[in-house]
Amino acid sequence: MVKLFTHDELLYLNSRFESAFPSDALEWIDATFPPGEVVMATGFGAEGVVLIDMLARINKKFPIWYLDTEILFPETYQLRDELEKRYGIRFIQQLPSMTFAEQARLYGGKLWERKPDQCCNLRKVEPLRSALKNRTGWITAIRREQSPIRAKAQIIEWDAKFGLYKFNPLATWKMEEVWDYITFNDLPYNSLYDRGYASIGCAHCTTPVASGEDERAGRWRGFQKTECGLHRHAFEQKVNA
Repeated sequence: MVKLFTHDELLYLNSRFESAFPSDALEWIDATFPPGEVVMATGFGAEGVVLIDMLARINKKFPIWYLDTEILFPETYQLRDELEKRYGIRFIQQLPSMTFAEQARLYGGKLWERKPDQCCNLRKVEPLRSALKNRTGWITAIRREQSPIRAKAQIIEWDAKFGLYKFNPLATWKMEEVWDYITFNDLPYNSLYDRGYASIGCAHCTTPVASGEDERAGRWRGFQKTECGLHRHAFEQKVNA
């Protein structure tokens, strides 16, 4: 993929959107790129709901993908259906290349309990790589506040991992701003948040968090792992630079 923006242009764009409302960046993306060149990927977290609402107000035909690992919580699928009904849109399902039965046959059962990085790669990273093929960019709902790895995320950056631009419109937002937006606009959200979950992924690898714990502490408990691999490597390079 040929890079469209020079270093100085990226500096200017990031300066422009750093203090702007996230929907300003989304409007610019929708107006700048031909239909389908940029897609949004969502796991239907609170941040994702915010961006889905903003995008639906701008362009209901904007493509929004979700990685269906086939072990998402029932509450996540319920929220997906509720959002589709609310906005009159259809989310694009991206499945792994192999079923769980095929994965177990090749790698053994309950891979997530033994090698969670490998499981995430098979069921999330590679499916996303397939979804992003021949795209110019993708939109994420990550925030700098979420983890040290994400702390240096820019609003617009080159994603060397997937070879395209990465847009993070909510990078500067705090969790309070996310929930203020949800409350003010009366948006639906995953009911697991009301039961102690702070970051929601696959059912096998996500647990509630205790008071005072980091919001991603409930992901992959027992492992030195807080990222599935979709964002990790590009940010680690920045953190370690």
